[in-house]
Amino acid sequence: MSMIVSSIGQGLLWGILGIALFLTFRILNFPDMTVEGSFPLGAASAVTLITHGVDPLLASLAAFVVGALAGGITGLLYTKGKIPILLAGILVMTACLSINLRIMGSANVSLLGKKTIFSPLAGLPKYFDAIFIGLTIIVVVTLVIIYFLQSELGQAFIVTGDNPTMAQSIGIRTDRMTNMGLMVSNGLIAFGGAVIAQNNGYADINMGIGIIVIALASIIIGEVVFGELTMNQRLLAITLGSIIYRFVLLIVLQLGFSTNDLNLISAILLAICLMAPRLNSLLHLDKVIKKGVTVHD
Repeated sequence: MSMIVSSIGQGLLWGILGIALFLTFRILNFPDMTVEGSFPLGAASAVTLITHGVDPLLASLAAFVVGALAGGITGLLYTKGKIPILLAGILVMTACLSINLRIMGSANVSLLGKKTIFSPLAGLPKYFDAIFIGLTIIVVVTLVIIYFLQSELGQAFIVTGDNPTMAQSIGIRTDRMTNMGLMVSNGLIAFGGAVIAQNNGYADINMGIGIIVIALASIIIGEVVFGELTMNQRLLAITLGSIIYRFVLLIVLQLGFSTNDLNLISAILLAICLMAPRLNSLLHLDKVIKKGVTVHD
């Protein structure tokens, strides 16, 4: 039972990353590699500030700011420097490795004995603090994004991703929209890194490896499992996809696989989900399932 509760809590916490990446990956159609640098950047910034006596909540908000700066730099390299999308993100991601070492002063920093945003909830049953914090953040972030996407600015942001040429023709400054999206997305990614680092009790220089796969898994699993949805429903599906992903990892570990295999398994799972529409068209799986249900009835 405790493992199930833990998986739900982790799914909610990591769901923040899925929602953040949705803004660039799905809405802007921007394959942003910056996230693998901004995630540990947020963790390093928050943990270092906490160890120096800064309030955990303020440290987490500071992580959002530094993450937004990283996203902004990627945006400027792409929109003003005319550097290809993927390369711009890789450049910033690489730079973040050195910056993170500068911030922490070592490869990892522990929060042992330090107060975190989870400390006030120490009286709750094990892992319920992660569920409470994760659910609170997910609800707030989701509602803010829903409100934003329904605003005039949000609609301009969506149009920029759908058709940049048309967006420019009606007076939308697409470069600004792209920069804004990258800043908000990476700010949320860094904030997620700060929260997860506090939940883990440490920040590590290598904790950003494979982050983009984990965040994409939340998005893709949500889309594959729940099918055609409205924009608001897709945001909810991302969180549910993140929880489903954590349950899949739990099952894999229960089958005896090593934790060292998780990145490989995550990549394979994501590849299968991405190929699901193609496999369905080739094998007509929907018809087979429907036929099976009819026969059973």
